[in-house]
Amino acid sequence: MTYEILIAGFGGQGVMSMGMLLTYAGMLEGKYVSWIPSYGPEQRGGTANCAVVISDEEIGSPVVTEPTIAVIMNLPSLDKFEPTVSSGGKIFVNSSLIAKDVSRSDLLITKVPANDIAGELGADRIANMVMLGAVLAETRVVSEESIIESLKAVLPPHRHNLIPLNRDALERGKALVLAKE
Repeated sequence: MTYEILIAGFGGQGVMSMGMLLTYAGMLEGKYVSWIPSYGPEQRGGTANCAVVISDEEIGSPVVTEPTIAVIMNLPSLDKFEPTVSSGGKIFVNSSLIAKDVSRSDLLITKVPANDIAGELGADRIANMVMLGAVLAETRVVSEESIIESLKAVLPPHRHNLIPLNRDALERGKALVLAKE
């Protein structure tokens, strides 16, 4: 199975972190992976997206032009990337910041109020982890355990105290999806 994933939002939303975590988790699980970041001219507040490929087979190209999974954190990213998602693909929308509906009927849509849930947990900056929890629950692209292990590689040691909070955020995103099933 090959997953071609696009993650997009503005700088500071943890878009690159989500991509890095998925990539590390894929490596931990012995899969082939690639990660390509793309930044706008500004970092915090500018546009940011990354492409992640996770596969059981060798990856022919790391370029993702028609993602099978899109994780969309803000409205400009929805406008830009919705048309690129492959027919039958999954699109995860941060409904805390995006009031507009996805216009295509050939996509499986999951709305996640990521910022609202992160606020309930007391840390706005973990909205990305809420969203990632929803993605994991719906796609099973990698395991939650692999993501938690990957946090140890992605977070600097002085931030490892945040791993339990990140786990809680993953669980809340997962619970949101599982409640809909």
